[in-house]
Amino acid sequence: MTNELTIGLLALALVGCGPQHPSTEQNQQIDSLEDYRPAYHFSPKNGWMNDPNGLVYLNGTYHLFFQHNPDDTKWGPMHWGHATSTDLLHWEEQEIALFPDSLGTIFSGSAVIDKDNTAGFGANALVAIYTNHSHEIEDQKTGLHQTQSIAYSLDQGKTWTKYDGNPVLPNPGIWDFRDPKVMWHTETKQWIMTLATKQSITFYGSKNLIEWERLSEFGEGIGAHGGVWECPDLLPFSTAEGEKWVLLVSINPGGPNTGSATQYFVGDFDGKTFTTTQNDIRWMDYGPDNYAGVTFSNTGDRKLLIGWMSNWEYANDVPASTWRSGNTIVRELGLAKEGDKWLLTSTPAPEIDKVSEITTKSKSVELANEADLSDAIASLQNTFDASFTLKKATGFQVTLSNEEGETLVFGYDAAKQQYFIDRSKAGDANFSDKFIHRPVAPRLIQGDGLDIRFLLDRNSIELFADGGKSNMSALFFTKKPFTKLQIAADEANTLDAFKVKALYIGF
Repeated sequence: MTNELTIGLLALALVGCGPQHPSTEQNQQIDSLEDYRPAYHFSPKNGWMNDPNGLVYLNGTYHLFFQHNPDDTKWGPMHWGHATSTDLLHWEEQEIALFPDSLGTIFSGSAVIDKDNTAGFGANALVAIYTNHSHEIEDQKTGLHQTQSIAYSLDQGKTWTKYDGNPVLPNPGIWDFRDPKVMWHTETKQWIMTLATKQSITFYGSKNLIEWERLSEFGEGIGAHGGVWECPDLLPFSTAEGEKWVLLVSINPGGPNTGSATQYFVGDFDGKTFTTTQNDIRWMDYGPDNYAGVTFSNTGDRKLLIGWMSNWEYANDVPASTWRSGNTIVRELGLAKEGDKWLLTSTPAPEIDKVSEITTKSKSVELANEADLSDAIASLQNTFDASFTLKKATGFQVTLSNEEGETLVFGYDAAKQQYFIDRSKAGDANFSDKFIHRPVAPRLIQGDGLDIRFLLDRNSIELFADGGKSNMSALFFTKKPFTKLQIAADEANTLDAFKVKALYIGF
């Protein structure tokens, strides 16, 4: 291989383009963040956070509720924290929505708009459906400690009233009986609850959100069963071949790179039973740090998902100060046919493009060995969105580094047909022996050409490859931002449409 490198700039119209470099004020704002706190992903001001809950869109506002321990930076008595956004990017934390009560702490669940007042709380009431977890009953080892309850809000989530008749779904004797995700099924004119029940999913139906009937169960002998099934979600998609349904199921442990991950099944749902002909295991995100993701309700045909950006293998041990854990960027889900398979696609919600500022115009780079593109990210303090394509599906690696010698490397191993992220030298990587250093993801499509998009936010990377068919999310813990970026290829290749957008969403 030769070391010659030719770089040519392609013309690119930049309508409404922002400044070429961040301002001094923006840099100072990022510098003032606590160590490891993301700049544009949501994180709580104080305390612990895990699963997103009750995601719902109402009157122009997106509501994010979340598992929250306000009194400690480790998992503890669960509340529902609350944050709101009008654009999926700027999040404002609100007062805690749901507190523990006599039935227990408040575990994961969902929220719906009861447009037709089926529950009798009022037209367009915001209704939360959640798991009560009684630690006292758990200690009795009866298996009856998790039940499903509801609460409602008539002021768009500001205040909540718990239903007097809780729980609305008592426990039939299943130790893991939790995480209700509720949707309205128009064809059968009923609410459908998708509930995690040990290592299966049980579907319940209701006309009024209060009285529930068991419909069916799914999961035996199919999918990954390395750990308990959690945080399910049932989603319809319109395709050229008619309606398809996707069932998301988070699993812990048993993910493809150890610990927590989310699998999915593509099939059909008739209002009672979910069926699939799928006989392989498919993962929504192969990275170690995307778990318990669920979608917003009341968004029409759009499927918008947020995941918890951590892993139960080490979530309580990651470096932190007054807070612990953040979320993934909001992602839009789709279905794409690849051969005889339907693949779930996941890409950053397009709202991100409305606030990002293009700092590096599109470049075409002839890669004979390695290209230094450090000027594109040197001043962005790990808060950017970058993308490029390679004309040939050959091996490559992107190396991000700083003056401390810390490096984050990601790329594609053509021989193994795997994408990878190597965070072994990206700051503190030894706080837990479960913190996997080099997660991998298979390439799920064939053919020449690779398209890559990656978002960095202080101490996380979200990698989207092949139109969001192979995705990886990973944390890392550097205290200094990366100022250098090199792209190397295993053989001669052309890197096209390389561009970088600065993101200052948090400010």
